[in-house]
Amino acid sequence: MKFIKFAEICEKLESVTSNLEMTTIVSKFLKNADNLDIVTRFIGGSIFPAWSPEELSIGPSLLYDAIAMATGAKKRQVKAGVRELGDVGLACEKLCEKKMQRHLFADELTVKHVYKSFEAISRAGGKGSQKKKTKMLADLFGSARPKEARYIARLVLEELRIGVGEGTVRDAIVQAFDVSKDEVERAYMLTNDLGLVAVTAKKGVKELRRLDIKPGRPIKMMLAQIAKGLEGTIKDMGEVALECKYDGARVQIHKTDGDIILYSRRLENITKSLPDIVDMLKDGVSFKQVILDGEVIAMGEDGKPVPFQDILRRFRRKHEVKRIARDIPLRLSLFDILFLDGKSLIHTPLVERRRILEKSLNKNHAQMIEVAPQTITSDISVAERIYKGAISAGHEGIMAKNPKSMYTPGKRGKNWLKVKPVAETLDLVVVGGMWGEGRRANLIGSYSLACRNPTTDEFLDIGKVGTGMTDEQLVELTELFKDLVLSDMEMDIQIKPEIVFEIGYEEIQKSSNYESGFALRFPRLTRVREDKSVKDADTIERVQELYKKQKGRT
Repeated sequence: MKFIKFAEICEKLESVTSNLEMTTIVSKFLKNADNLDIVTRFIGGSIFPAWSPEELSIGPSLLYDAIAMATGAKKRQVKAGVRELGDVGLACEKLCEKKMQRHLFADELTVKHVYKSFEAISRAGGKGSQKKKTKMLADLFGSARPKEARYIARLVLEELRIGVGEGTVRDAIVQAFDVSKDEVERAYMLTNDLGLVAVTAKKGVKELRRLDIKPGRPIKMMLAQIAKGLEGTIKDMGEVALECKYDGARVQIHKTDGDIILYSRRLENITKSLPDIVDMLKDGVSFKQVILDGEVIAMGEDGKPVPFQDILRRFRRKHEVKRIARDIPLRLSLFDILFLDGKSLIHTPLVERRRILEKSLNKNHAQMIEVAPQTITSDISVAERIYKGAISAGHEGIMAKNPKSMYTPGKRGKNWLKVKPVAETLDLVVVGGMWGEGRRANLIGSYSLACRNPTTDEFLDIGKVGTGMTDEQLVELTELFKDLVLSDMEMDIQIKPEIVFEIGYEEIQKSSNYESGFALRFPRLTRVREDKSVKDADTIERVQELYKKQKGRT
């Protein structure tokens, strides 16, 4: 397939506002597409599956360098174009129109060629890797037509800006290959790869049903929502399985014989950052082929859990891993098992999964691994005692789980509930910011926040946060965001949506000043959720739900 055809479809979708019309256009495109796995991911704004170790590692600054190299422009001209047009894709297209340096006899770009170029960029490593990446990307722009360059630039940042989200792609697969929505949803839930789902759906529903969970391909983790209270929870469930709610970092463990891979909540491979956990698992878990769900926690010298942010330092670490492993020793608490010896367990009730999990540990070797203590009860006094014990031990609260529940990847339902003493917070995406003033002039002083539209994967702004941050925190945050700045005009900064803030607030209010239709009263940064991707951020529906809960609104 010629890449220009993909670019033309994207351009067409940019002018469409109806979700039904978008789905129809994408459906027709997929039905007749070559390289179906690639274009399915591309049209959803992704290059590789979420769990793939392949990643471009190209931020806005490196992208601007490549555009400048390809077009002969200065980097400051690229930045000026992004500021003027509000989009790196349009700025790149405009500069390519001016330069028009495609070789006279150059072959037309194909989807496969663009993908292979991305693969090569992702694999460029070692000394001078950034220069190699810049040169390869510049060569790709040099071979592209201006319109193609628009969408290549956007794909690099995985922001197509065409209004097509996961939901649209899933519905398009249903239409294109005449399979049921439930079958497509199930297949995606178990593979986390819409490209694979599309290719399999084209072969028919029988093949689609064969897709299943397997080691080496992580699935989204089951999520919990806030409970209204212990008494109401027990009344609804009858019996509840109670566990500590740790302030740790979630991990999904894939073990095949001696090979162990650890995935974060964002489905990133974090194996190299946690060699001590890998060593524990090699001897501590007796099952040969298994997928486990658990929490990495760290305990201080006082026996209390250390802050969540300290644990995340381990996850981010790429250098001096062994030294920081000594500084922040970790423990592993396992609470679920999803797969064992060739068989998926996600449709097995929790109480049965738990019995299997308890057999997983080799007690002769496991020193820093435990199966999370669990109590099944219908007695409110027992539940309250366990809750108070968890709080006094320094944990966040408790988890209340339905003993009969299946494991539902990526779903936030009533089968897993969090019982915590703190008020609800929102996980919001940082989409912009403002430079500080005076002595903070070189620091980003406030951040623009957005919730997510799950249908289109667009971000709807909901306010700004800037209070309650020390100078030290502002320095750390500015460093965190420096490679994600898309453009800055005077005081205002546009930031690539990649970082999630957990935000506390006093109240959600109606507001016509923001796209979401809401604003937060007295927002404050609780913590940076580096364990969450932007697709884990809270949706506009959750904001609406929390707004209605306030003061008994209906």
